[in-house]
Amino acid sequence: MPQKSPKSIKHWLIASLSGISIVCVLAFSSPGDRFFEIAKNLDIYASVFKELNKFYVDEVNPNQAVKTSIDALLKSFDPYTVFYPEDELEDFLTMTTGKYQGIGIILAEINQTFRISFIEENSPALKAGLGIGDQIISVNGIALSDKPEADPSKLLRGQAGTKIVVKVLKNGQTTPQEISINRETVQIKNVVYSGIIQPGVGYILLEDFNASAAKELKNALQNLKQAGMKKLILDLRENPGGLLTQAVDICNLFLPKDSEVVSTRGKVEEWNKTYNALNPSTEPELPLIILINNHSASASEIVAGVMQDYDRAVLIGQKSFGKGLVQVTRDLPFRTKMKITTAKYYIPSGRCIQAIDYQHRNPDGSAVALKDSNSKTFYTKNHRKVVDGGGITPDITVEKISTSPFTNALQKQHMIFLYACYYRSTHPNISAAKDFSLNPTEFQAFSTWLKKQNFKFESQIEKQFHVISELAKKDKSYASMEPALQNFRKEWASNLDRELSAYQSDILTLLEQEIVQHYYLQKGMNEWSFSKDPSIREALKLFDQNTRFQSILAGK
Repeated sequence: MPQKSPKSIKHWLIASLSGISIVCVLAFSSPGDRFFEIAKNLDIYASVFKELNKFYVDEVNPNQAVKTSIDALLKSFDPYTVFYPEDELEDFLTMTTGKYQGIGIILAEINQTFRISFIEENSPALKAGLGIGDQIISVNGIALSDKPEADPSKLLRGQAGTKIVVKVLKNGQTTPQEISINRETVQIKNVVYSGIIQPGVGYILLEDFNASAAKELKNALQNLKQAGMKKLILDLRENPGGLLTQAVDICNLFLPKDSEVVSTRGKVEEWNKTYNALNPSTEPELPLIILINNHSASASEIVAGVMQDYDRAVLIGQKSFGKGLVQVTRDLPFRTKMKITTAKYYIPSGRCIQAIDYQHRNPDGSAVALKDSNSKTFYTKNHRKVVDGGGITPDITVEKISTSPFTNALQKQHMIFLYACYYRSTHPNISAAKDFSLNPTEFQAFSTWLKKQNFKFESQIEKQFHVISELAKKDKSYASMEPALQNFRKEWASNLDRELSAYQSDILTLLEQEIVQHYYLQKGMNEWSFSKDPSIREALKLFDQNTRFQSILAGK
């Protein structure tokens, strides 16, 4: 049989199978066999949907049903291959361009209310007097509580220049008010902070890699140099990545023209490409430290890994996430799109830092983490040993600050956030962000406030006790064991005062950070952290030890 196109195969298949039962044994030995299987299964899928639509007891929503089936299909590949229906196209464009039309806030649902948890500097919302902690009750007359299925962020967004009326209960007030705000095009910043944090030492926090990342970073570098910067700390922690081209352009700021930055290799050979630095470097000699952690991924790992491969920067922090996959976006019918993983990327040493094998899965369907024993050794420009798989290992490891179950519970139940709202309503002003701290008396005020809230906490020991107790009840000798079990329960029952006392230092840190953000937004929170952040302190210490800094890069 001559080879047919997928479309002609489908027509042939439908005609051939009409009223006939055929048994086929396929070895997938040719493209024709593969096209046959594709056409066959597409026809089966169409028939399944047709039968469901015709006979299922309830009405079938075609958009929702097909979206669910597509999502289930893509879930069998990797988390980065994603389908975007038309109604999610705006979110996709925001992710890639860093722009959206709205008022510049993020809402969090807390105790059946919607409160502002983040607000962009110079945004329409901030200009209108809104602040973190304010409760949004309605948008253009639509009460958020009456529309549980609606996405509040979509109600807030709209064409730039249009007016929006929000009913808001300001933090600390009892009477709601209506505020009229003009929507604008909001640019989500990649560089959320830049400044001199110690004489001669600049600091830049890069949070994303959307279309303006390299431009923003270049501008920040120029401003810091004018302010006296001689050394730089580039913070890529919590940066999930973004556009590969922006990572290449950022590397070009620190590397000579024509330096190889990254190469991509996939199934479609004509798409394989090597990206080189196209322009002369603007900062070829600037001493550089890069901060990473286990949430630094994708494009941020490219920048960190390339700088490490060329011995151009010292990396400090924790091992990065390990995303070595590249996606491209394909246009689909009816204004839909799909982001598809098409290749892996390789940095100049030759290593790929992908940590998860999505092709070979465990029996339960979960993806397999690559084993350290399978890692291969590569070498940097100065012949330092580096390995592939599992992310980028920093040159200096700073242990991640551990959190307790008690402090996790405080944050999960929004107690830290809500107390910061209360604190601001009772304190019109606080000291400068970098100087702000809470004293023991103010911690006691938090403790008193917490006891009046509907806060619930059960320790791990107490949870295990419940399991043991239920098992003991099934034993015939339970009656004799019960007094001892009850005494044990009293001894280890969760005690709020005990937990507050044990974790006072950690709780104070969380409270200070949240309170500063309510007053001074992102910029203030960064300034507060400089004297407390272990990775920043380690970076400043290393810059004071130039011999050690140079010896790390030299591989000595």
